[in-house]
This record gives sequence, structure tokens and C-alpha cells, in this order.
Amino acid sequence: MNHWRGVYTLFSKEVLRFMKVTVQTILTPVITALLYLLIFSHVMEERVQVYPGISYGEFLVPGLIMMSVIQNAFANSSSSLIQSKMTRNLIFLLLSPISVSGFYLAFVAAAVMRGLLVGAGICLVSVFFVSLPYYSILWLLVFSIIGSAVLGALGIIAGIWAEKFDQLAAFQNFVILPLSFLSGVFYSIHSLPEIWADISRFNPFFYMIDGFRYGVLGVSDISPWLSFSVVFGFFILISVACLIMLRSGYKLRD
Repeated sequence: MNHWRGVYTLFSKEVLRFMKVTVQTILTPVITALLYLLIFSHVMEERVQVYPGISYGEFLVPGLIMMSVIQNAFANSSSSLIQSKMTRNLIFLLLSPISVSGFYLAFVAAAVMRGLLVGAGICLVSVFFVSLPYYSILWLLVFSIIGSAVLGALGIIAGIWAEKFDQLAAFQNFVILPLSFLSGVFYSIHSLPEIWADISRFNPFFYMIDGFRYGVLGVSDISPWLSFSVVFGFFILISVACLIMLRSGYKLRD
């Protein structure tokens, strides 16, 4: 009982941390996604139709939502850990009677919460520009929750590995951003040359975006079951790596 109370307390602390700066953590990514929508849909609307009967704006919005969800989930857990390391208050978390799995669960759940709030905000503002069918709420929730959990766990790994803010920024700029921008947010992989389409299939972010798009539009580049299998497998892999790092105390107990 005390264990779960501690996990809930840490989760609440992480949620309060980003809710105190909602302009930075929620409003800014919503406005950024809105700018992408306005610019790209204005330029491409009359020139590109990815799927029959679906405008480019309708194609673009699900990708923007999912890209923002996963980027902000990563930012939440990674920034929290690096701040705790730099301000040296991480010791209080390590001394608390919370298990490694509880620590992992609280951080990932808070990252998922922030990702979903950002995604919900973009959904709300997008109704003024496009009408989306929201084909399957179940698939939509599955990919948004598991996708943000993957990036929340990856954020913990990055936060543990990084010793300075610029190292964390490098991880985000050289790993997270390229993988998310090259995941089919702005295009279908069927429009790519064969070699680039094959390379895209090695990008796990592609399956998150494509599966979420299926939940919204009912169409996708590949089967949602294949996307689910890849994303869930990646989630297990990253979670195990994260738990091993937390249990070993790598760069946490130095």
C-alpha cells in the first residue's frame, strides 16, 4: 500500500511540475503544430492527395498530433531527470522507499499524461480547420498511449545518460527529431523511392504515426496490427533497457 502511495506521489509531483508551466509544456507545442498545419496545408492542399477522398490537411493532422505526443512525452521525462541531476535533488528520489519499477512507472505515466494533453489540445484546435472522422477510438488510444510510453521510457534513458543539458539537447536533436520528422508525418512512404521506403520501415516512429493515422482516418500505409506489433515490441525492449539502467544505478549513484 505504501509502495503505491509513493508511486502516486511521485507521479503527482511529475504532473504538477509540467502543469505549473503549461504555456511552455502544453500551449507552445499546440501552437507549433498549428503553424505546421497552416503552412503545409496551405502550400500542399491543392497539389497533393495521398489517399483517395482525403485532403492533404486531413492526412497531415493525425501525423502532427502523434509527432507532438511522442516528442513531448520524451521531453517530460528526460528534462525532469536531467534537472534533478543538475540541481542535485535526485538523491531524495533515490533515498525514497520507491522501487525501481515504481520510479519507472511514475515517470512514464507522467510523460504519457503530458503527451495526451498536448494531443488533445491539437485535436481541439484542428476542428476549426479540418473535419476528421476518428475512425477507431480504440486504435487511436492504443497508439497514443503506447507511443508516448515508449518515448517516456526513452526520455528516462536519455536523462540517465546525459550529464549536461547540451548532451540531452544533442540526443533530442540528433535522434528524436530526425526519427519523428522522417516517420511519414508529412508524406506516405508509398510516395518515396523504394530504397527510402524500405529504410523507413526500420524507423519505429513510422509505425506509431501510421497506426495512429489509421485510428483517425481508417486508412494507413500498412496494417495496424503490424504497427501495433512493432510498437509494442519496441516498448518492451526500451522498458527492459530502462529498468536495467535504473536498477544498476548507472550515472545515478555516482
